[in-house]
Amino acid sequence: MSVEGGSADLLHHAISRELGIEIIDGVWPVDQAQRLEDLQARFGVSRTVAREAARQLESMGLARARRRLGLVAQPIAQWNVLDSQLIDWRLHSTKREDQIYSLTQLRLAVEPAAAESAAKFASIHTRAQLLPLASEMRRTGEAGELNEFLQYDIQFHSLLLKSCGNELFAALSDLVSVVLQGRTELGLMPAQPKPEALDGHEAVAQAVFRGDAEGAREAMMLILDEVRLAFSDAEAARSAASS
Repeated sequence: MSVEGGSADLLHHAISRELGIEIIDGVWPVDQAQRLEDLQARFGVSRTVAREAARQLESMGLARARRRLGLVAQPIAQWNVLDSQLIDWRLHSTKREDQIYSLTQLRLAVEPAAAESAAKFASIHTRAQLLPLASEMRRTGEAGELNEFLQYDIQFHSLLLKSCGNELFAALSDLVSVVLQGRTELGLMPAQPKPEALDGHEAVAQAVFRGDAEGAREAMMLILDEVRLAFSDAEAARSAASS
């Protein structure tokens, strides 16, 4: 990689992203060290920029500065795995399938409970907001307007998480946004959302609006089952295209 021009802030983010993905992919092996001087020479940047890139990797748990050794790559057990930026990097690495799988498992644990709680505790005004979002998802999804569909999808899931009355679930809203964005960027979304997915979001919205907690939970489980199937289909299509 050659990094030229731009601000020091953009430079260090670009460098830390490339190095971070190398750690994720195992190109930079665990316990192997790189000195700041090595990073300066490789990327053609100042020591200040190299140091900021190193600090970003340290803040995410991907690397650790050790005296006389330099920056040392860390095992996954040390990573801040809920960091939304780290999740984005993992989605753009060769380990994206593992990341999608683990995130889907997390969503299966959290989002049905969030839908149930939103039906119980969210205000009627908030619950009503889900209905037009689901309608817009159907309109844009059926029209094949994936960018617009994505934005409504993110708003839908974020609203549920933020309005369910659980501050820990609410804190995961950015994570879900990154997952949905990543799936679209990586071509892991179908060219047109499946009717089952559109039906499912409308079912969740209607159940939450009615205050039907159990119905909301069950409808969200069906959405996430469809997510797993869609991911499997997309990965199979990518494998077939590359073979």
